[in-house]
Parts: sequence; structure tokens; C-alpha cells
Amino acid sequence: MKQLRLGLLAGLFAGAGVLSWGAARLWDALGTLPSVPLAAPVVLAVIAVVLLATALSIRARLRAQRERRPGAKGVEPMMAARALVFGQASALVAALVAGMYGGTCVFLLSLLDVPPRRDQAIYAGSAVLAGVAVVAAAVFLERVCKLPDDGDDERNTAQAA
Repeated sequence: MKQLRLGLLAGLFAGAGVLSWGAARLWDALGTLPSVPLAAPVVLAVIAVVLLATALSIRARLRAQRERRPGAKGVEPMMAARALVFGQASALVAALVAGMYGGTCVFLLSLLDVPPRRDQAIYAGSAVLAGVAVVAAAVFLERVCKLPDDGDDERNTAQAA
């Protein structure tokens, strides 16, 4: 499985942010900009907490297994792979969603004198922060699930050449 690239996530965030900012300007010029739901940052924060809890659980189980503690439960490879896929998918989607809300938040910053728009800017900014938390938790989960490098592979490759 390939490792997440922070450059890709930053590019998704920036691209979605620029498109969202432009769409928000256009939409507001043509009519009423849809509101940012209060549930957006809440859902992203819940996903971040689930990813972090999963990473901490796997890390504790791997540590207990490495230290050969009696009664330590090991980590099943398929469970770790599923957690890793969930983390990577969550990071990609969170980068897009955070970028979308980031662009909307930047647009709404010019309308802070209107109380409903100020609330929308706060919700959008909170969604961006929660999206960043999802990405951070997913990267942490990926680091926890990473297998240690096997030095024998390098020697075998060098001997075969």
C-alpha cells in the first residue's frame, strides 16, 4: 500500500479551496449562498476522534506484542489494513471537504458585519480545523500501521544485481 503524500493532500485542499471560493462568489452574486451546516465540523471531529482512537489502540496492542506481555492481543493484519484504508480514504475526503469549507470561509470573511454570515464563517472555519485534525489523525494511524523496514530486502536486491 502506498503512503499518503502530504503534497497531494495540500494540493487537494488548495484546489478545492480555490474552486469553492469562486463558486461562493458566483453563487452569492446570482442568489443566496447556501448555509454551512453546523454538523460539518462535528462530523469531521468525530471521524478524527475515531481515527485517533484506532491508532492509539493499534499502537498499544503492537507495543504489548513487541514486549511479549502475557495475554497480549496481537493485531490481525486484515484489521490493520482495513484501518489503514479507512484512514487514507478519510484523509483524502477530509482534504477536499476542508478545502471546500476553507474557500467558503475566505469568501465569508468579507461579510463578517452580517451576524448570520459571521456564524457561517465560524462554522466553515471550524470545519477546516476539524478536517486538518482528520488528516493529522490519518497520518498518525498510517505511521502506527507501518511495518518496520526489513534490511534483508536491500541485501537481497544488491546481491541479485
